Amino acid sequence: MSPRWEPNPNIHRGRTVVHTLHAHLVFTPKYRHGPFTDEILRRCEEVMRSVCADFETELVEFNGERDHVHLLVHYPPKVSISKLVGSLKGVSARRLRQEYPDHIRRYLWGAHFWSPSYFAASCGGTPLSVIKEYIEQQKRPS
Repeated sequence: MSPRWEPNPNIHRGRTVVHTLHAHLVFTPKYRHGPFTDEILRRCEEVMRSVCADFETELVEFNGERDHVHLLVHYPPKVSISKLVGSLKGVSARRLRQEYPDHIRRYLWGAHFWSPSYFAASCGGTPLSVIKEYIEQQKRPS
């Protein structure tokens, strides 16, 4: 008897698409000052999970240190990473400033919480070398 085939839980199906898209995101606060405590990191994760839910994405993993946060998000093709990042940073900045005003003010001044830049990398799935080899093998014979 052959082993039972188990569907991959990371592969999602829509009406016209089958996808498994993941991105690793890293955000740093303005001036790279370290405003994050364990409590603020927990609250930041809660806020970011809520934003991801609004975008129909999944925050798979979240962690951080005093001066940056890492996120692993699983998102559908209809979601623009730049729009997701804008909402994640905008909503979290607003909420954290509202909820921890004195603490945040000690580390950050002015109207900005996050640095305007961010790191984003696609991840998961097959290694690029395997995909490249597969595509090369698809060439039509001469």
